[in-house]
Amino acid sequence: LGRGALSFFCRGLRTVGLVLLYYVFSIGITFYNKWLMKGFHYPLFMTLVHLALIFCLSALTRRAMQCWTGKPRIVLSWTDYLHKVSPTALATALDIGLSNWSFLFITISLYTMTKSSAVLFILFFSLVFKLEEPNPFLILVVLLISCGLFMFTYESTQFNLEGFIMVLLASFIGGIRWTLTQVLMQKAELGLQNPIDTMYHLQPLMFLGLFPLFLYNEGLSLCSSEKLFRVTELSPLLYSLFTLSIGGALAFGLGFSEFLLVSRTSSLTLSISGIFKEVCTMLLAARLMGDKLSTLNWLGFVVCLCGISLHVGVKTYYSKSKWSVLWLTVHNTV
Repeated sequence: LGRGALSFFCRGLRTVGLVLLYYVFSIGITFYNKWLMKGFHYPLFMTLVHLALIFCLSALTRRAMQCWTGKPRIVLSWTDYLHKVSPTALATALDIGLSNWSFLFITISLYTMTKSSAVLFILFFSLVFKLEEPNPFLILVVLLISCGLFMFTYESTQFNLEGFIMVLLASFIGGIRWTLTQVLMQKAELGLQNPIDTMYHLQPLMFLGLFPLFLYNEGLSLCSSEKLFRVTELSPLLYSLFTLSIGGALAFGLGFSEFLLVSRTSSLTLSISGIFKEVCTMLLAARLMGDKLSTLNWLGFVVCLCGISLHVGVKTYYSKSKWSVLWLTVHNTV
């Protein structure tokens, strides 16, 4: 009995530690990007830097795993890479790019709430691709999240239409992204079941997919900016590169902490943690960033959380595979 209690305590302590690690990276990158956007108005360039850093860190992690296990890591052929990975990479790049872009216009509270609507689009595309079996609870999930989003944005004192549309579009593309990611990881012949391998293969195509949008919107402005290319002293340049690098490290840490949490506990733990993470983010935004929320806004947030919780419960009940739950609920961490 003593050994059993000690083992249970150690597992519980490990789970709490992994959840806290996940919270640090997930909440940290949200607030960090919002803070950075106050003085660095180039979200697409910031995203490109993050993608480059994630690729380098993924490559180093793959090398370390290969040395540790003695087994070579998967490397896709160019045919599979371009035909099967590129749609997922493009959708992922647009989702992340638009999400970061929206921080120029909206508060963290509105961002967090609107991004929660990704569940609706994930459900839609999962039904389209026949990854999800229709059940009567889906209608209730859609109604709860939709009503919650409407209540949250109704007469909001800090509402910004441009930023709201960006996040909503990012959520729509996110539905495509996670559906394609699930399909990609479930193809056993590709060998991308490990998220580190998936991150490694996605980043180059994500970079190329987002680069034209960056050139069109920020290229000329960035070239004439004193933040990077027209610096007169070295210290501002090093500061800009350092702050951008921290965001890239946080983005990589977020993906890695998700993998650790799921591999050492379960996908249900990640799903439930994601719900409480949203609550923590909203409370911190109101406390630290001065986001103003009315009683109706908070009520809408609660209604939306009820819809997400119902989705997690139903998905867990009907799920037939671990990866199905993981990649359909991981939207909470973006």
